[in-house]
Amino acid sequence: MIEKLKKQVISGKDISREQAVELYNAGDLGALTKAADEIRQHFCGKDFDLCTILNAKSGACSEDCKFCAQSKHSNTGVDVYDVIDIDVAVEQALSNYERGVGKFSLVTSGRTLSASQLDKVCEIYRAIRIASDKLMVDKNLDKPLLLCASLGLLNYEQLKKLNKAGVTRYHCNLETSRRFFSNICTTHTYDDKLETISAAVKVGMDVCSGGIMGMGETVDDRLDMAFELKRLKVVSVPINFLSPIKGTPLAERTPLIEDEARRVAAVYRFIMPDKYLRLSGGRGLYSGGGHGLISAGFNAAITGDMLTTPGVSIENDLKIKL
Repeated sequence: MIEKLKKQVISGKDISREQAVELYNAGDLGALTKAADEIRQHFCGKDFDLCTILNAKSGACSEDCKFCAQSKHSNTGVDVYDVIDIDVAVEQALSNYERGVGKFSLVTSGRTLSASQLDKVCEIYRAIRIASDKLMVDKNLDKPLLLCASLGLLNYEQLKKLNKAGVTRYHCNLETSRRFFSNICTTHTYDDKLETISAAVKVGMDVCSGGIMGMGETVDDRLDMAFELKRLKVVSVPINFLSPIKGTPLAERTPLIEDEARRVAAVYRFIMPDKYLRLSGGRGLYSGGGHGLISAGFNAAITGDMLTTPGVSIENDLKIKL
């Protein structure tokens, strides 16, 4: 069955929801991950894509996302600060770029940004664009730095302004399925997420969107999210694994075991064969900082520190060979 569906995907034919369930329940995990990695190699080749993120506005978030250390509804002791200084952001972006990471994103806490906050963020991005273009010439780097952003539920006009400042990719995670979403957040809706994604596409941006595994969702929820992401035609799919944080409502949840994390990645690769499946938050729970998961079909990762938790060093991730 696994081999048959692998050939079906490689021939250019999508698998059905029913076939995805069959794959998820396959007993031979080794055969499943091997087939997923062969699909990855066929559609994506040997490139392993890295990006870095910077916590550009932290804490005091109005939203009640149950997994998040930055929600004001949780008591986590996370740092609280407004939009960071331009020089700090530029220095971090250029440092990562010069070390070999070609994508950089600012991430801000909160439902959205005020007009003045958005103006400052756009100013930061313009400064990064100018400085990174100069660095590319000075250091003879192959490609320009790709600028991404994760700034909450922005509308079309806000996203248009951001795009004009040089941002070409917008990140907005679905987090989970439509069915399970209200168990994770009640201060905004699944449709609010879809509206932001739709607005980003309308502006002309690529979209990065994924979710978190291990929050209490079912296998059906994981598959529902995968097929929604496929329908949305996102280019990058961050797969996060819940790393329970003390003080949040999900603090006592048991993280997914590594084999289950590998199974999720493999089935997502069957469903979305040509996308960037991006190893993201929670990767430090697993062997080699998540490197043990890569053979299940991942072809991308967030490298360096995450928002409020340590990540994997850029130097270690640059050694990854597919």
